[in-house]
Amino acid sequence: MSQYIVSARKYRPDSFGTLIGQDTIARTLSNSIKRGQLAHAYLFCGPRGVGKTTTARIFAKMINCSSPGPDMEPCGHCESCVSFQEGRSYCIHEMDAASNNSVDDMKALMDKVQVPPQVGKYSVYIIDEVHMLSQAAFNAFLKTLEEPPAHAIFILATTEKHKILPTILSRCQTYDFNRISISDMVRNLRGIATKEGITIDDESLHVIAMKADGAMRDALTIFDQTVAFCGTDVHYADVIRNLNVLDYEYSFALVDDFLSGNYAEALRSFDQILAKGFNALHFVASLSTHLRDLIVSRTGGLDALLELPDSLKKRYAEQASRCSLGFLYEALNTTTACEAGYKAAVNPRLHIEFMLMKLSFLQGAPASVPVQAPVQAPAPTPKEKPAPAPAPVPAPAEIPAPVTAPAPADSPAAAPAEAPKPAPRRRARSGAASLSIENLAGNEESAAPAAPAEAADAKPSLSEEQLPEYLKAIAKEYEATQARFASLLSTTRTVLGEEEGIPVVTLFVKNVAQKKWIEDTKARELQNHLCRLAHLGRVQIAVEVEPVDESGEKPLYMPEEQARDLMEKNAAVHSLVSTFGLDVK
Repeated sequence: MSQYIVSARKYRPDSFGTLIGQDTIARTLSNSIKRGQLAHAYLFCGPRGVGKTTTARIFAKMINCSSPGPDMEPCGHCESCVSFQEGRSYCIHEMDAASNNSVDDMKALMDKVQVPPQVGKYSVYIIDEVHMLSQAAFNAFLKTLEEPPAHAIFILATTEKHKILPTILSRCQTYDFNRISISDMVRNLRGIATKEGITIDDESLHVIAMKADGAMRDALTIFDQTVAFCGTDVHYADVIRNLNVLDYEYSFALVDDFLSGNYAEALRSFDQILAKGFNALHFVASLSTHLRDLIVSRTGGLDALLELPDSLKKRYAEQASRCSLGFLYEALNTTTACEAGYKAAVNPRLHIEFMLMKLSFLQGAPASVPVQAPVQAPAPTPKEKPAPAPAPVPAPAEIPAPVTAPAPADSPAAAPAEAPKPAPRRRARSGAASLSIENLAGNEESAAPAAPAEAADAKPSLSEEQLPEYLKAIAKEYEATQARFASLLSTTRTVLGEEEGIPVVTLFVKNVAQKKWIEDTKARELQNHLCRLAHLGRVQIAVEVEPVDESGEKPLYMPEEQARDLMEKNAAVHSLVSTFGLDVK
C-alpha cells in the first residue's frame, strides 16, 4: 500500500505559474528577479491558507536556480532545485517562530546567517508565524535584519501583521495576500478532481469553496474529507450532509412561503431545521445571505457579485423575478435585525419564529389556516322539550330610536327609514392623541367630523384662583419624599399667563441655582402634575429669578447674615450678644 499524501501537499504549487489567486504578487516578484532588484527582507502577510509560505519557497527556489526558464521559472533539474525538492537544501532554511521565539533562538539564527551558501547564490531564511517572536527577540533581530550579509535574504510570513513592531515593518518590503475567490477555488478543485478520477458537480464544489472561506488549503482539506465520505462519485446531498451545511432548498422554500403568506409552513420548516441539529443563528444568517443574493439577481449589472454556479443563478433569477424590490429590502432588514437581537433575546426560538411570521405578513394578509369546526350540541329527542331561549337583552350602549307616527303611503315622507346613527364615541382626555380603527384602515372620511367637536370641548380649566390650590396639592405629594421641592412650591410666587392659547405658569425663584435645578429636574414633573389636576392637554412651565428690590438690598440667605442684620437694626440684641459673648456663626 503506497503512502497517502493529502491534496494540500500533493498539489502544492511549485512555480509562480501554478500559484492560485495571487497574480499581482507573483508578477512583482518575477520582475524583481529578472531585473536583479532583490531586497534583503520581505514580509508576506494575509489570511491562513492563501499561499504565503508556498510563495516564499517558490521565490527562494527561483533565485537559486542555475538555469531558470524564459519566464524565470525554476528548471527543476539543477542541483539547487533537486536538493530543495528532496528536502536537503542548505540554501533554504525554514524556521517556525511560534516554537523558536526566544532571544537564544534568534542569536543562533544570526550565527547561521554569517555562513555563505554552499550551492546557489543566496541563503534564504523563511521565518513563519513571525508575529510570535518575543519583544526581546524582535529587538535582537533588528540589526541583522537591517544590514544582513550580501548572500542573506529574509522572508517573514505572518497572519497577524498588526502584532509586528513598526521597526521591523520599516525594514521589509510588505506584500499583502488576498483571500482566494470562490471561482478560483472551484476551478482548482475541478482540475484536481479530474486528475484523481473523481466525479463531482459544480454545486458540491461551490459548497466546499464557501466552507473554506477564502483559504485554498482549507478547501483541499474539505475536499479530501468529502471524498473519504462519498468515494469517487460525489453528490450534492452527501456533501451537505457530511459538512453539516444548510441546504439551499430551505431558503428557496421559505421565500415562497413568505410570498404566499403561509406562515404555518415557514414555522414547520424552521422546526425541521432545528431537529437536524443546525444552529438557529446560522439559519438566520443563511436566510439573510439568500435574500441578499435575490436582490443582486434582481438588479441588473451585478452578476459579478453573485458567486454561484450557473444552475443556481437561474433559480435565483426565477425567484427574484417574483419578488418586489421593496419586499426583499424589508425582508433583509427584518432578518438582520433578528440577527442583531438574537443574543439578547430571552427566548431565542420565539425571537426567530416571530421574525418568520413578520416576513410572512409583508405581502399582506396571511394565508388562511384550516380551523376545526365547533362541535354542535345534539338535537333534543321528541320527549324532551328544548329550553326556551332567553330574551335578548339590549346592550347598555344602545339608544332606542324615537317612536314616530307612520306617515301616509302617498306622502313623500314614506321613504325607507334611515338606519339609526351609532352612539357617539366616548370623548378622549383633552390633549391626548386618539387613533381609531377608521384611521388605521385608511377611511379618513368617517374620522374627520369628530375632530372639531373634540377640539371645541377641550377648554383650559386653569385660573389665577385655582393655580395656588393645585400647587399646594402638588407640594403635599412631595412632602414625604422631597421636602425641599415641596417647600419651594408652597412659598414661591407664581404668575399665570397664556401664549398662543396654551397656559404658561411662571415660577419666581430666589437665585439662578434654583432656576437651573427646577428647569433641569423638576419642570417636566410639575408640568405633568398640572395637566393631570387641571385636565389640561398642555401647559408650559417657565422659571424666572425674582428681581432685586428697588432699594438695592440683597436678600439674606445664611443664618449668620440674618443675625448680623438683626444686630445692626436692634441695639438691644447687639448688647445681649456682646455681654454674653454669643457666637453668631
